[in-house]
Amino acid sequence: MISLGKKVKAVVKGSPVINDSTMEDALETGLTEVCEVIDNGSDAVGTILTWTSSRFQEIFKNTQLVVSKGQGNFETLRGSEKKIFFLFQSKCDVVSKELGLSTGSMLLKKS
Repeated sequence: MISLGKKVKAVVKGSPVINDSTMEDALETGLTEVCEVIDNGSDAVGTILTWTSSRFQEIFKNTQLVVSKGQGNFETLRGSEKKIFFLFQSKCDVVSKELGLSTGSMLLKKS
């Protein structure tokens, strides 16, 4: 992984939920060989910060830039003061309408 001199961390779920990745997936795919992988300590859909581990909360708080994948993370992390780039497919009419997109649109949105 090209990190341009930056420390890169990938975050997975603490436990299986829907189709989100876990540490087992990170190990199986070799992700742990190209960057540090941590789990968020939660099995919630999206990332509800108060439901994550204190370790994850500390790392999140001190991270300069977050690239967040998935509509669930957009729904739970938007409004955060953190600099976040959301990458997801707008899967429901409510979110699509709010963003002025047609349902099924792929987007990269800066917080």
